[in-house]
Amino acid sequence: MNLGSLVKGIPGIISGGLSVKDFSMATSTSEEMAKEILDNFMQNGIGRYEEGQIQFEDSDKLKTSILAISMGAPIDEISRMLDWQDFESLAAEVLEKRDFDVTKNVILKNPRMQIDVIGIKSDVAILIDCKHWNNMTQSALQEAVRKQVIRTKQFVSKHKVRGAIPAIVTLYQHSVQFIDKVPIIPIHQLDSFCDEFYGNLEEMQS
Repeated sequence: MNLGSLVKGIPGIISGGLSVKDFSMATSTSEEMAKEILDNFMQNGIGRYEEGQIQFEDSDKLKTSILAISMGAPIDEISRMLDWQDFESLAAEVLEKRDFDVTKNVILKNPRMQIDVIGIKSDVAILIDCKHWNNMTQSALQEAVRKQVIRTKQFVSKHKVRGAIPAIVTLYQHSVQFIDKVPIIPIHQLDSFCDEFYGNLEEMQS
């Protein structure tokens, strides 16, 4: 797929039904160009035609953005097109496809804390803090880890689970790293991380 048309199409990825005309207006392209971009999207599993309209999933914008970044699009240009909700939706979708029970934006009380995404499988929870930052310094990551560990302890004190893993999910990391045993996971590796971690967990149980 052509990188230029892929990037051009990202602002047009809006949840709910859109006509080709709507899409062309959102992307500032001609209707002919809009149709071409949409055909390319659908060949890559992004969006679908339904009753004469284009339907996008909540996570399609982020999926497309990650595809664009992997093809060499400038990260800062792509990040301006995204918001934190796009990011959370994709993290939640990855877990749902792996048969987790998923909840987004969980509020804990006394003290009040918010967890972006919680997935529970085999009675073990993964608590995800989504970081949609362009430049993440080591000290900022360490602070994010510290806070997520506190949230995880609070979650475990109030919910009956066998265990819980705090995790930070980012858009820009190249590979999984650990800070104080907490995984920092690039969004494109979340699927394989869960597969590996929970696969080992199931083997330990059996």
